Amino acid sequence: MLKAENITVSFGRREVLHDVSFAAKPGALTAIVGPNGSGKTTLLKAMIGEVAHGGTVRLNDVDIARAKPWELAAMRGVLPQATPLAFPFTVAEVVRLGLMNGTSGGKTQLVPAALARVGLGGYAARYYQELSGGEQQRVQLARVLTQVWEPTQDGAPRWLFLDEPVSALDIGHQLLVMQIARDFADAGGGVVAVMHDLNLTAMYADEVALISDGRVLAQGASEAVFTDDLLSKAYHCRVQVNTTPRSGTFLLPHVAQAGAA
Repeated sequence: MLKAENITVSFGRREVLHDVSFAAKPGALTAIVGPNGSGKTTLLKAMIGEVAHGGTVRLNDVDIARAKPWELAAMRGVLPQATPLAFPFTVAEVVRLGLMNGTSGGKTQLVPAALARVGLGGYAARYYQELSGGEQQRVQLARVLTQVWEPTQDGAPRWLFLDEPVSALDIGHQLLVMQIARDFADAGGGVVAVMHDLNLTAMYADEVALISDGRVLAQGASEAVFTDDLLSKAYHCRVQVNTTPRSGTFLLPHVAQAGAA
């Protein structure tokens, strides 16, 4: 499993995470939610070893501070919020980078398979810079998927770390990406996703960690975490769960289904 204990992160004199502990299990999708600036992405970056931190992080019982880069690449794939590219790579070239980082090696057949999985079949020869922001986000997800294509390896789970994976997507593609994450977890892998959309989180996550001001206020099932009191405290505004506006149009994403048109 993933176990982070007593994580502290400081940027200069400002402490961003204050003695945070967090856990995620294989076979589950665990979401990290909270307001802007609460420390969600910083916690994710600490757990993948991208920022210096106090405390310990163990992934599949391996201390990430002692692991070699190739060991970590074999265990987990990481989708950051944004991945700018300065050179005119084709979509296929971007996705193939995942083969170089993981254990898939020369399995070039995974490139079209991953693109099809994220709804970009036929995009392989297009230039990455010509795509929309949402399309680029899905190309990067395809890259990550090729790195950890099989959710388990030699009986051990592999992991997806996703930082706001649906931020640039329309509702149909949001559902597609969340279902990809859900399927990965259902097949035995572990998924940790930083999320802003609380409705999508409630639909797909097995567990939710609610962070505010650099501290975890609660972690557990969404029904236990998404309460009026906890959400209002975290977001510093009055929040009511499962209420509809008195007037105007209101969409219900929980009744939408990917590919149901």
